[in-house]
Parts: sequence; C-alpha cells; structure tokens
Amino acid sequence: TKYRFCSLWMQVARRLWTCLCGNTLYFFNTTKDTSYVEKLDLSGFVSLIDDPSRDRNLEAARLNLRMKDGEIKLTAPNLEARELWKGFLYSVVDLAVPTSLTLLPGQLHMLKEVVEKEKMRRKARVSSRAPSSPLSLPLVGEIPACFRPVSRTEAEVLLERHPDCGNMLLRPGRDGSSLAVTTRQDLNGSVFRHYRVTQKQQGGYIIDVENPIPCPTLHDVINALMEKTAGTLQPFILEEPYEENITFVSSNDENGERTLHSALSGPLSRAPSLPPKQGTTHLMLHSFTQLHLLPFVHILRLLQRHMI
Repeated sequence: TKYRFCSLWMQVARRLWTCLCGNTLYFFNTTKDTSYVEKLDLSGFVSLIDDPSRDRNLEAARLNLRMKDGEIKLTAPNLEARELWKGFLYSVVDLAVPTSLTLLPGQLHMLKEVVEKEKMRRKARVSSRAPSSPLSLPLVGEIPACFRPVSRTEAEVLLERHPDCGNMLLRPGRDGSSLAVTTRQDLNGSVFRHYRVTQKQQGGYIIDVENPIPCPTLHDVINALMEKTAGTLQPFILEEPYEENITFVSSNDENGERTLHSALSGPLSRAPSLPPKQGTTHLMLHSFTQLHLLPFVHILRLLQRHMI
C-alpha cells in the first residue's frame, strides 16, 4: 500500500512506500527497491489520529501517526485500508487485537495471528543473544549470487516483493553459526519454508532435513534444492539499480528547508596552474591567491543564488 511519509526533523515531505515488519515500519522509494531509505521503530508510539483533510485522490484516507520525536503522515488508498492499517499498528504496539475498529471477522482473525507472531518474535529476541556479526563462520568456496545478508523476515519480504527474480535465497542463520535457505511458493497465498544449512568440520555443508543432504560447496546446496524440486525452486537474483545522476541536499539558512539538487553534468573544470619558478615560491602563492580566490567566491555566490 502506498503512503506519504513526513518527519518533523526532515522538514520536507516525501512520498514513499512502506511495509510493517515486526514492530518496525520500513520505507522505500519504490516497490522494486530492496534497500529501505528510512525505518521507524514503533517503540516510540504515542497515538493514531484520523486526518480529515482531503487528498487529491478523493478515495484516499489520511492518518497521523504520532511518535515521541515527530509525526508521520500516512495516506491509505481508502477508508477500509486505513482501518486495517490502524489494526496492524495497534496490534504490534499493544500486542492485542483492537476492539474499537470496524473490521471484518476475517481481518480480526488475521490481526490475532499477527499478535501471536509478534509475541513469539519478541520472546525469541529476548531469550537469544544476537551474534556479533550476521555470520560468524567463514564460508568455504565462492558464495552463490542468491546469498543475501538478511534476516528471516527480511528474506520473506524480498521474495514476496520480487516474485519474478526467483523464489529461493541463501542467508545467515539466526544463531550466526549456520546458514539458511528461505523459499517462497504460491499455494492459495505465499508459503515460506526455511532450511538450515550447517558447515561440516571436515569441509562442505549439510542441508539439515530428515534425510540430511551433504554438499561440497554452497553452490551445490542451491543446485541440490533445485534438483530435488525438479527446478521449481530457482535462485533469487535481483539486479539492484544504480543512480544515473549525482544528487545532493542543500539547506536554506533562512527557513531551514532542505532541497534536493542534481549536480551539473559535464567534465570538471580545473583552474590553470602556474609554472614553478625558483626563488619565487612565496610570490607565486600570493599571486595565485589574489588571482583565483575572488572568482571562486563569486562562483559560490552565484550557486547559492541559484539554489535559493
């Protein structure tokens, strides 16, 4: 669902996409991005208030999410979507299904499952200590292209958001001393499976299933799962886009507003250098300062006027 994000500390409105994972909102520039640009931990939650102001889309419904250090303005596609998102947010914050919202029985059942999963996630997070790094064991051989240094939840989000890029990825295990393979398939909805992959002391790896599958390398781990499923499982390969232009943010000293600019294209212009002469080092430095410093300041002033 598409939302509008605005934080007080940024002082500028931005339109982003968001998803809820656990008790954290992750914001993306587009639906195809794999790296989030902002994230918001809901531990600083204060309140949710319906915003009666109208959007350009007449069916859209707005919502203000108040936090201890700012306010987030969300725009849902319609009133029903806004009510459901309020249900999700209240559920992960209070760990209870809200009773004051107008929701269908199926939606209430879905929120109940969300509450139970969030309770289990927090319990597991408290009982287990996170490793110092996502993966503490050294990997043997080349790492497959479908390896992603993500958590279980983040792996599910990636596979859900990019079904055309594959349905199987390799990631660090939760304990930091093993690996895991996460898969996604469609069966009246998304079905996720997670397989532990451990490294043998004498070398190689084992897929820890009922009948363990030994594999010499991580590439063999992926190939084995592809063969066992007759090619149904395919490695997740996502080509992440790169920026085509250099951009930067400037701040207006008068009103504090920030503006995004595109850098000028073309070759870099360099100031001409004077040839060195013996015995005139101090004079050359003085002349260079007088000749080139004033034009440089003038250029800066022109740029500042253009930015304003």
